[in-house]
Amino acid sequence: MIDHKNLRPKDMGRSDEQLVRVNPRELMPLLPPYDQPGMEPPLTDPKPAWREKFCTSLDGYVGIDTLTRPKTKEEENKFVQMFLNGLEKSFSDGNNGALQPFLLSFEYCAKCDTCSSACHVYEASGKNEVYRPIFRSEVLRKIVKKYFTKSGKLLGGFVGADIDVNWETIARLGELAYRCNLCRRCAQTCPLGLDNSILTKEIRKIFSQEMGIAPLPLHTKGTVLQLKTGSSTGITKPAFLDTIEFLEEDIEEKYGYKIKFPIDKKGADILLIHNAGEFMAWPENPIAFAILFEEAGLDWTLSSEIAGYDNVNYGIWYDDFQAKKLALLQMKAAKELGVKRIVIAECGHAHKAAMIVGDRMTYGDDKIPVESCLPLLWDLVENKRLKLDSSKNNFPVTLHDPCNYVRGMGIVEPQRNVLKEICPQFREMTPHGVNNYCCGGGSGFAITNSVNFSEWRNKVSSRMKFNQILGAFQDTMADSNQPKYVCAPCSNCKGAIRDILEFYEATTKFNVQYGGLVELMVNALVSMKKPFMEFLEE
Repeated sequence: MIDHKNLRPKDMGRSDEQLVRVNPRELMPLLPPYDQPGMEPPLTDPKPAWREKFCTSLDGYVGIDTLTRPKTKEEENKFVQMFLNGLEKSFSDGNNGALQPFLLSFEYCAKCDTCSSACHVYEASGKNEVYRPIFRSEVLRKIVKKYFTKSGKLLGGFVGADIDVNWETIARLGELAYRCNLCRRCAQTCPLGLDNSILTKEIRKIFSQEMGIAPLPLHTKGTVLQLKTGSSTGITKPAFLDTIEFLEEDIEEKYGYKIKFPIDKKGADILLIHNAGEFMAWPENPIAFAILFEEAGLDWTLSSEIAGYDNVNYGIWYDDFQAKKLALLQMKAAKELGVKRIVIAECGHAHKAAMIVGDRMTYGDDKIPVESCLPLLWDLVENKRLKLDSSKNNFPVTLHDPCNYVRGMGIVEPQRNVLKEICPQFREMTPHGVNNYCCGGGSGFAITNSVNFSEWRNKVSSRMKFNQILGAFQDTMADSNQPKYVCAPCSNCKGAIRDILEFYEATTKFNVQYGGLVELMVNALVSMKKPFMEFLEE
């Protein structure tokens, strides 16, 4: 094992059982009260069985649970060749839509290393070299130089093509592509505007589209399940309709509102599409949307058609082909209903998938306008379409800015404008807005719990976010009687924040709660006769 301070990109092909390790003594310190001994769960070593089956030889963790060790030399050679074939295609016209930014980021890096201090994974890990944003990019450049340039083929190490390429090299590179949240904070910082996440995504694409290798939670249990059943959760149309019926009964029983969710309403103004995970894990979120939309008198509907009731599109993280299939299905559901616009509910990656990626995959008459729910929610508040009482939310509230909304799409003010109106004790994280840090669950990490990956996520990629939460509530953190609310208007981010609060026992010990934006809005409704959120009930 190498001391990570001495690690170089050319070392990726070394025969070490494990290249580097995450050192608990070097991890970024946490703020009080988690600066005290015993407050943080320990790191564990990978089991021998995992080492034998998977690629744990990067840092001891497994992000790709379908990447298994070859049994023969022939299998190893085939694995390497498939990657090289896919890599060659990345530089061809066949890489439609990504070729130009990919080439710019690949060819023009000045090695100034400005991006490193912007990366939450690198900083949280104690500046472990393997997580430096340009590290995986440099490994990729060395492989390309070695196999696809005349100078590399002839002069090798003299021109930087000094890397042994074997199964371990490529497998480690594949794993390393799943140590990046694709948050694009490095791109925002780069003085040349280059984007390491494009290179990371390209590695993931090669593994999936050329080699048939992708994490089970993203592909088989995500995209494939959604295309088969209608939802990445496995909810079928009958199950979805049963769930809606249950929610209607729940709303009336708990809150006294008699609401009928509009399903498959032709010609409605709005088709609202949720992350279907909300129906399973956080049903209060779609309930809150229904209450707000009905209270405001909006003309809206849900779809019961395949992919029409789940805005998830995991393909944008690892496979363009899968992303397009889902984007077209979601647009088809809206088109058949004849709605005027699609509104994407609180899901950050679905915003990007539908409003940016999907928008480039549909053309002409097949296209339906797609909008974010956040400006709409602010419009309801600003124009007094809802009667609200901010005193109902008189407890500390902070805002997590999902990367895809804020840094990726520039939707910065609507959500915080709402919070300033309805939460007297609202306070910002440091930093916030476009400079905010990823929750640590971006690019699929929030749903990736295979083998020991969740430990890495909670200890490393979500560490910066946990520190931001601690920082926002420092004045009241020690008071366990005082509820503190992390507003995260994104399903994926809520999943990551839920896990870090459980991992560090922040809810049970210090009453740190979490949820979306619409829950706070409904809690503030004058017509709401009891607290909407359970933690406020006496």
